[in-house]
Amino acid sequence: MRKIKVGVIGVGHLGVRHAQIYQEIQNCSLVGVCDINRTRLNEVSQSLNVTGFTDYKELLDKVDAVSIAAPTISHYGIASDFLKNNIHALVEKPFTKNLKEAQILIKIAQKNKLILQVGHIERFNSGFCATQKLIHNPQFIECHRLSPFPNRSLDIGVVLDLMIHDIDIVLGLINNPIKKIEAVGVKVLTEFEDIANARISFKNGCVCNLTASRVSDEWMRKIRIFQENAYISLDYKNEEAFIYRKTPAGITKESLPIEKEQPLKKELAAFIDCIIQNQEPLVSGKVAFQAQALALDIQEQIWKKLKIS
Repeated sequence: MRKIKVGVIGVGHLGVRHAQIYQEIQNCSLVGVCDINRTRLNEVSQSLNVTGFTDYKELLDKVDAVSIAAPTISHYGIASDFLKNNIHALVEKPFTKNLKEAQILIKIAQKNKLILQVGHIERFNSGFCATQKLIHNPQFIECHRLSPFPNRSLDIGVVLDLMIHDIDIVLGLINNPIKKIEAVGVKVLTEFEDIANARISFKNGCVCNLTASRVSDEWMRKIRIFQENAYISLDYKNEEAFIYRKTPAGITKESLPIEKEQPLKKELAAFIDCIIQNQEPLVSGKVAFQAQALALDIQEQIWKKLKIS
């Protein structure tokens, strides 16, 4: 079988992990990495023993697919160039800086019959995969996604940086029209919201409460799902999950068996498999568009209150 030739655009904290993992995946070959920071590029290219480029366009005739892990503001320009040249693309979240750009990328990919996947990594979390089959008609969902100040992704607020992961998960679980959105946020260390809370009410009665912070002194990635006679608790970070059930004898607690795997490796391997098998990705451009649309609605409410333009 011919190996898929892959390049990585942007080799910061996340991009370098993409490059490392592509070297581990059997059905692909990492042929180049790209970054405008020459010092960082040289360091990464030498450590991986792969060619480095400062101009991503030099990869257009060398690859079948790319991972784009550059800053959000440049996603559209880079992705559109590769898609127009019939090259499959995995774009890290946030997908694009606005919905118009996302729509154009989706249309280019459809026209050229290409795989366009967006990096919502929690869909590939082993704990989430283990609990998903137990989730039926949730009535209340609570999400907490907290982290210390990252010193990266500072061109966006915490809604598009962190909360969007939980927005994507919630939309995948509920699949019902939204009735109401209430959102608040606070600027602490940047010009954008660093702490945010959103309460989303769906027409079927389900309510979701999402909290995201990048100025916490602890790491937390948790979701709690309440449904009739059961409560499911999932810790994404530690890939641990429990289900609490109502029984005639009282409340029982059961630890769910989870075969722990690297979520990013599963995500990138799935991208390569979709290319080889010509299958729709789990998180396609269309799916990511829905999460981004809701994230931007939440962000807009917060920005109006904070007078961010």
